[in-house]
Amino acid sequence: MVTIDSTLEEIMQLDFNSREMLLEILQKRQIEARRNEIAKTAKQSLKEYRSGKLHPQTANEVIEKLNAL
Repeated sequence: MVTIDSTLEEIMQLDFNSREMLLEILQKRQIEARRNEIAKTAKQSLKEYRSGKLHPQTANEVIEKLNAL
């Protein structure tokens, strides 16, 4: 079974430059995954808005609802 600890042990066997490269690759992939998640949420929101499930609100209305949470 692969665990975070065993994976980290394997990674630490790489040389410094390889670990730096791996870190950069992971960061870029995380950024891309987050962008994809945001895009998916935005598409769903637009779909709901166009179907009439969501209605336009002023910034103050949104802030009031957030403060009520």
